[in-house]
Amino acid sequence: MFDFMNIMNKVKEAQAKMKETQAQLVNVTAEGESGAGMVKVTVNGHRQVIDMTMDESLINPQDKDMLKDLIVAATNKAFEAIDVKIKEEMKNATQGMMPNIPGMDFGNMF
Repeated sequence: MFDFMNIMNKVKEAQAKMKETQAQLVNVTAEGESGAGMVKVTVNGHRQVIDMTMDESLINPQDKDMLKDLIVAATNKAFEAIDVKIKEEMKNATQGMMPNIPGMDFGNMF
């Protein structure tokens, strides 16, 4: 039989740890690049773009559409990478805290 109070305490503990970890995600970064590294975008765990660099050769008015496409591609890759890191950080923060209840998958909460 399950100890309901123990389970509730574990859930509250996990919630507190998750909030703490979410606040610290601002320090977790990921980078995406496109055009063989000609455009690089860095994002943080709050899903904010914090930096972007581009090769000087791309700054040409005639290549405006290509530059836009490269920036979008690099940004999307950076967001894909940070999503993986966010999930890892949240999983590590709550590892072993949640009860193992058959049929309940807490792993997809993040």
